[in-house]
Amino acid sequence: MIPSMPGESYRGPLPPLTPPEIQLQMALERDIKILAQEIGERNYLNYINLRASADFLETEFLACGYQVERQAYQVNDQTFENLAVEIKGNVRPDEIIVIGGHYDSVAGCPGANDNGSGAAAVLELARLFANKTPKRTLRFVEFVNEEPPFAMTDGMGSLVYARYCKQRQDNIVGMLSLETMGYYSDELGSQRFPFPLGNFYPSTGNYIAFVTHLKSTSLVRQVVGSFRRHTQFPSEAAAVPGMITGVSYSDHWSFWEQGYPAVMVTDTAMFRYPYYHAWNDTPEQVNYDRLARVVAGLERVIEELVS
Repeated sequence: MIPSMPGESYRGPLPPLTPPEIQLQMALERDIKILAQEIGERNYLNYINLRASADFLETEFLACGYQVERQAYQVNDQTFENLAVEIKGNVRPDEIIVIGGHYDSVAGCPGANDNGSGAAAVLELARLFANKTPKRTLRFVEFVNEEPPFAMTDGMGSLVYARYCKQRQDNIVGMLSLETMGYYSDELGSQRFPFPLGNFYPSTGNYIAFVTHLKSTSLVRQVVGSFRRHTQFPSEAAAVPGMITGVSYSDHWSFWEQGYPAVMVTDTAMFRYPYYHAWNDTPEQVNYDRLARVVAGLERVIEELVS
Protein backbone atom coordinates (compact mmCIF):
# COMPACT_ATOMS: atom_id res chain seq x y z
CA MET A 1 0.00 0.00 0.00
CA ILE A 2 1.44 3.38 -1.05
CA PRO A 3 1.09 6.01 1.72
CA SER A 4 -1.35 8.81 0.93
CA MET A 5 -0.03 12.31 0.28
CA PRO A 6 -1.44 15.67 1.40
CA GLY A 7 -3.13 18.03 -1.01
CA GLU A 8 -3.85 17.46 -4.69
CA SER A 9 -1.83 17.86 -7.85
CA TYR A 10 -2.53 21.14 -9.64
CA ARG A 11 -4.71 20.84 -12.72
CA GLY A 12 -5.51 23.52 -15.21
CA PRO A 13 -3.63 26.13 -17.23
CA LEU A 14 -0.33 27.30 -15.84
CA PRO A 15 -0.38 30.94 -14.71
CA PRO A 16 1.94 33.47 -16.39
CA LEU A 17 5.47 33.51 -15.04
CA THR A 18 6.08 36.25 -12.51
CA PRO A 19 8.98 38.67 -13.13
CA PRO A 20 11.21 36.82 -10.60
CA GLU A 21 10.34 33.51 -12.30
CA ILE A 22 11.29 34.97 -15.70
CA GLN A 23 14.67 35.96 -14.24
CA LEU A 24 15.00 32.47 -12.78
CA GLN A 25 14.18 30.90 -16.15
CA MET A 26 16.90 32.95 -17.84
CA ALA A 27 19.46 32.07 -15.15
CA LEU A 28 18.70 28.35 -15.33
CA GLU A 29 19.04 28.36 -19.12
CA ARG A 30 22.34 30.24 -18.90
CA ASP A 31 23.82 27.85 -16.33
CA ILE A 32 22.66 24.70 -18.11
CA LYS A 33 24.13 25.94 -21.39
CA ILE A 34 27.44 26.63 -19.68
CA LEU A 35 27.55 23.14 -18.16
CA ALA A 36 26.23 21.12 -21.11
CA GLN A 37 27.21 23.22 -24.14
CA GLU A 38 30.23 25.36 -23.32
CA ILE A 39 31.82 22.73 -21.07
CA GLY A 40 30.02 19.62 -22.32
CA GLU A 41 30.51 16.02 -21.26
CA ARG A 42 32.03 16.08 -17.78
CA ASN A 43 33.20 12.96 -16.01
CA TYR A 44 36.32 10.93 -15.22
CA LEU A 45 36.84 10.30 -18.94
CA ASN A 46 36.55 14.04 -19.64
CA TYR A 47 38.43 15.10 -16.56
CA ILE A 48 39.37 18.60 -17.73
CA ASN A 49 35.68 19.35 -18.32
CA LEU A 50 34.78 17.92 -14.94
CA ARG A 51 37.29 20.24 -13.28
CA ALA A 52 36.01 23.17 -15.33
CA SER A 53 32.49 22.45 -14.09
CA ALA A 54 33.64 22.47 -10.46
CA ASP A 55 35.50 25.74 -11.03
CA PHE A 56 32.44 27.33 -12.65
CA LEU A 57 30.17 26.30 -9.77
CA GLU A 58 32.68 27.51 -7.19
CA THR A 59 32.99 30.88 -8.92
CA GLU A 60 29.23 31.30 -8.94
CA PHE A 61 28.92 30.38 -5.25
CA LEU A 62 31.67 32.83 -4.37
CA ALA A 63 29.90 35.57 -6.32
CA CYS A 64 26.91 35.08 -4.00
CA GLY A 65 29.11 35.68 -0.96
CA TYR A 66 29.44 32.07 0.16
CA GLN A 67 32.54 30.36 1.48
CA VAL A 68 32.98 27.17 -0.54
CA GLU A 69 34.11 23.91 1.01
CA ARG A 70 35.72 21.72 -1.65
CA GLN A 71 35.72 18.15 -0.36
CA ALA A 72 38.43 16.35 -2.32
CA TYR A 73 38.97 12.60 -2.52
CA GLN A 74 40.85 10.28 -4.84
CA VAL A 75 39.82 7.36 -7.02
CA ASN A 76 42.30 5.66 -9.35
CA ASP A 77 44.81 8.53 -9.18
CA GLN A 78 42.19 11.16 -10.05
CA THR A 79 41.02 13.79 -7.59
CA PHE A 80 37.29 14.46 -7.40
CA GLU A 81 35.50 17.19 -5.47
CA ASN A 82 32.14 17.89 -3.91
CA LEU A 83 31.37 21.58 -3.40
CA ALA A 84 29.35 22.70 -0.39
CA VAL A 85 28.15 26.06 0.93
CA GLU A 86 26.25 26.70 4.14
CA ILE A 87 24.00 29.26 5.82
CA LYS A 88 24.07 28.70 9.57
CA GLY A 89 20.64 28.59 11.22
CA ASN A 90 19.96 31.34 13.72
CA VAL A 91 17.54 29.40 15.95
CA ARG A 92 18.22 25.65 15.51
CA PRO A 93 21.66 25.56 13.87
CA ASP A 94 22.20 21.91 14.78
CA GLU A 95 19.28 20.89 12.51
CA ILE A 96 20.49 20.74 8.90
CA ILE A 97 18.65 20.73 5.57
CA VAL A 98 20.75 19.66 2.55
CA ILE A 99 19.84 20.57 -1.02
CA GLY A 100 22.07 18.70 -3.46
CA GLY A 101 22.51 17.55 -7.04
CA HIS A 102 25.30 16.03 -9.11
CA TYR A 103 27.20 18.01 -11.71
CA ASP A 104 28.86 15.15 -13.61
CA SER A 105 27.38 13.59 -16.75
CA VAL A 106 27.44 10.00 -17.92
CA ALA A 107 29.98 8.99 -20.58
CA GLY A 108 28.97 10.05 -24.10
CA CYS A 109 26.39 12.54 -22.88
CA PRO A 110 26.51 16.35 -22.48
CA GLY A 111 24.09 16.04 -19.56
CA ALA A 112 21.84 19.07 -20.00
CA ASN A 113 18.87 17.55 -18.20
CA ASP A 114 20.82 14.78 -16.42
CA ASN A 115 21.97 16.54 -14.46
CA GLY A 116 22.66 20.06 -15.64
CA SER A 117 19.08 20.85 -14.63
CA GLY A 118 19.63 19.66 -11.06
CA ALA A 119 23.06 21.23 -10.69
CA ALA A 120 21.76 24.56 -12.01
CA ALA A 121 18.73 24.33 -9.72
CA VAL A 122 20.99 23.86 -6.68
CA LEU A 123 23.01 26.88 -7.77
CA GLU A 124 19.96 29.08 -8.37
CA LEU A 125 18.42 28.12 -5.04
CA ALA A 126 21.70 28.99 -3.33
CA ARG A 127 21.52 32.41 -5.00
CA LEU A 128 17.94 32.90 -3.84
CA PHE A 129 18.82 32.09 -0.22
CA ALA A 130 22.15 33.92 -0.08
CA ASN A 131 20.72 36.88 1.84
CA LYS A 132 18.16 35.02 3.93
CA THR A 133 18.46 34.01 7.59
CA PRO A 134 16.98 30.52 8.09
CA LYS A 135 16.21 29.13 11.51
CA ARG A 136 17.72 25.77 10.56
CA THR A 137 21.13 25.41 8.93
CA LEU A 138 20.87 25.19 5.14
CA ARG A 139 23.48 23.58 2.90
CA PHE A 140 23.73 23.51 -0.87
CA VAL A 141 25.99 20.79 -2.26
CA GLU A 142 27.12 20.01 -5.80
CA PHE A 143 28.11 16.33 -5.91
CA VAL A 144 30.57 14.65 -8.24
CA ASN A 145 30.50 11.06 -9.59
CA GLU A 146 26.84 10.14 -9.35
CA GLU A 147 26.97 8.41 -12.72
CA PRO A 148 28.43 4.97 -13.57
CA PRO A 149 30.92 3.52 -12.87
CA PHE A 150 30.76 5.30 -9.49
CA ALA A 151 27.03 5.02 -8.77
CA MET A 152 26.40 3.21 -5.49
CA THR A 153 30.12 2.63 -4.91
CA ASP A 154 32.66 4.13 -2.53
CA GLY A 155 33.64 6.57 -5.31
CA MET A 156 30.20 8.19 -5.48
CA GLY A 157 30.55 11.80 -4.40
CA SER A 158 27.34 12.01 -2.39
CA LEU A 159 28.22 8.83 -0.50
CA VAL A 160 31.62 10.29 0.38
CA TYR A 161 29.86 13.43 1.59
CA ALA A 162 27.07 11.66 3.51
CA ARG A 163 29.60 9.44 5.29
CA TYR A 164 31.61 12.53 6.20
CA CYS A 165 28.47 14.09 7.68
CA LYS A 166 27.74 10.94 9.65
CA GLN A 167 31.29 10.82 11.02
CA ARG A 168 30.89 14.41 12.22
CA GLN A 169 27.50 13.47 13.71
CA ASP A 170 25.75 16.12 11.63
CA ASN A 171 22.04 16.17 12.40
CA ILE A 172 20.65 16.20 8.85
CA VAL A 173 16.87 16.31 9.26
CA GLY A 174 16.11 16.38 5.54
CA MET A 175 17.86 16.12 2.17
CA LEU A 176 16.49 16.93 -1.28
CA SER A 177 18.26 15.41 -4.28
CA LEU A 178 17.58 17.49 -7.40
CA GLU A 179 17.84 15.02 -10.26
CA THR A 180 16.91 15.37 -13.96
CA MET A 181 14.17 17.96 -13.56
CA GLY A 182 13.67 19.71 -16.90
CA TYR A 183 11.59 17.57 -19.30
CA TYR A 184 7.79 17.67 -19.46
CA SER A 185 5.19 16.42 -21.94
CA ASP A 186 1.43 16.92 -22.20
CA GLU A 187 1.01 13.82 -24.37
CA LEU A 188 -0.93 10.86 -23.00
CA GLY A 189 1.42 7.91 -22.61
CA SER A 190 4.54 10.07 -22.28
CA GLN A 191 5.04 8.81 -18.72
CA ARG A 192 6.09 5.24 -17.96
CA PHE A 193 6.66 3.50 -14.63
CA PRO A 194 8.39 0.54 -13.09
CA PHE A 195 5.92 -2.12 -11.97
CA PRO A 196 3.56 -1.69 -10.14
CA LEU A 197 3.53 2.14 -9.98
CA GLY A 198 1.67 2.53 -13.27
CA ASN A 199 -1.47 1.49 -11.43
CA PHE A 200 -1.28 4.57 -9.18
CA TYR A 201 0.12 7.52 -11.16
CA PRO A 202 -0.82 9.50 -14.31
CA SER A 203 0.55 8.49 -17.72
CA THR A 204 1.00 12.08 -18.91
CA GLY A 205 4.46 13.32 -17.99
CA ASN A 206 3.64 16.93 -17.18
CA TYR A 207 4.45 16.89 -13.45
CA ILE A 208 7.37 17.02 -11.05
CA ALA A 209 7.79 13.92 -8.87
CA PHE A 210 8.89 13.63 -5.24
CA VAL A 211 10.19 10.12 -4.64
CA THR A 212 11.50 8.32 -1.58
CA HIS A 213 11.49 5.06 0.35
CA LEU A 214 9.13 4.21 3.16
CA LYS A 215 11.45 5.38 5.95
CA SER A 216 11.31 8.95 4.60
CA THR A 217 7.52 9.08 4.25
CA SER A 218 7.19 11.93 6.74
CA LEU A 219 9.65 14.11 4.82
CA VAL A 220 8.10 13.53 1.40
CA ARG A 221 4.63 14.27 2.79
CA GLN A 222 5.94 17.54 4.24
CA VAL A 223 7.67 18.48 0.99
CA VAL A 224 4.87 17.70 -1.46
CA GLY A 225 2.28 19.21 0.87
CA SER A 226 4.23 22.46 0.95
CA PHE A 227 4.78 22.43 -2.82
CA ARG A 228 1.07 21.95 -3.50
CA ARG A 229 0.03 24.71 -1.10
CA HIS A 230 2.29 27.28 -2.69
CA THR A 231 2.80 26.33 -6.34
CA GLN A 232 0.41 25.99 -9.27
CA PHE A 233 2.22 23.17 -11.03
CA PRO A 234 1.35 19.45 -11.34
CA SER A 235 3.06 17.22 -8.77
CA GLU A 236 3.07 13.59 -7.72
CA ALA A 237 4.74 11.95 -4.73
CA ALA A 238 5.59 8.42 -3.74
CA ALA A 239 7.02 6.67 -0.70
CA VAL A 240 7.61 3.10 -1.83
CA PRO A 241 10.01 0.21 -1.17
CA GLY A 242 13.52 1.23 -2.20
CA MET A 243 13.90 -1.99 -4.19
CA ILE A 244 11.55 -0.73 -6.94
CA THR A 245 13.58 0.11 -10.05
CA GLY A 246 14.69 3.74 -10.19
CA VAL A 247 13.58 4.77 -6.70
CA SER A 248 17.15 4.79 -5.37
CA TYR A 249 18.86 6.06 -8.54
CA SER A 250 20.41 9.30 -7.33
CA ASP A 251 22.22 11.05 -4.52
CA HIS A 252 19.39 10.66 -1.98
CA TRP A 253 20.36 6.97 -1.79
CA SER A 254 23.69 7.95 -0.21
CA PHE A 255 21.87 9.74 2.60
CA TRP A 256 19.50 6.80 3.11
CA GLU A 257 22.58 4.63 3.55
CA GLN A 258 23.67 6.82 6.47
CA GLY A 259 20.22 6.83 8.06
CA TYR A 260 19.22 10.33 6.94
CA PRO A 261 15.75 11.13 5.52
CA ALA A 262 16.03 12.09 1.86
CA VAL A 263 13.77 12.69 -1.15
CA MET A 264 14.50 12.80 -4.89
CA VAL A 265 12.91 15.63 -6.89
CA THR A 266 12.76 14.55 -10.53
CA ASP A 267 10.96 14.47 -13.86
CA THR A 268 11.46 10.67 -13.50
CA ALA A 269 14.41 10.56 -15.95
CA MET A 270 14.43 7.25 -17.86
CA PHE A 271 10.71 6.76 -17.33
CA ARG A 272 9.88 9.93 -19.29
CA TYR A 273 12.93 11.55 -20.86
CA PRO A 274 13.56 10.27 -24.43
CA TYR A 275 17.19 11.46 -24.37
CA TYR A 276 18.20 9.86 -21.07
CA HIS A 277 21.95 9.06 -21.02
CA ALA A 278 22.16 9.86 -24.74
CA TRP A 279 24.33 12.10 -26.92
CA ASN A 280 21.35 14.39 -27.52
CA ASP A 281 20.65 15.25 -23.87
CA THR A 282 21.30 18.83 -24.95
CA PRO A 283 20.10 22.23 -23.68
CA GLU A 284 17.28 22.55 -26.24
CA GLN A 285 15.55 19.50 -24.73
CA VAL A 286 14.98 21.30 -21.42
CA ASN A 287 11.71 23.13 -20.80
CA TYR A 288 13.03 26.20 -19.00
CA ASP A 289 9.59 27.69 -18.38
CA ARG A 290 8.43 24.65 -16.43
CA LEU A 291 11.78 24.11 -14.76
CA ALA A 292 11.66 27.68 -13.45
CA ARG A 293 8.20 27.05 -11.99
CA VAL A 294 9.46 23.96 -10.20
CA VAL A 295 12.55 25.69 -8.80
CA ALA A 296 10.45 28.65 -7.65
CA GLY A 297 8.17 26.17 -5.92
CA LEU A 298 11.15 24.49 -4.27
CA GLU A 299 12.27 27.86 -2.92
CA ARG A 300 8.97 28.08 -1.04
CA VAL A 301 9.28 24.47 0.14
CA ILE A 302 12.78 25.10 1.47
CA GLU A 303 11.65 28.26 3.24
CA GLU A 304 9.20 26.11 5.19
CA LEU A 305 11.77 23.35 5.82
CA VAL A 306 14.23 25.80 7.38
CA SER A 307 11.71 27.83 9.36
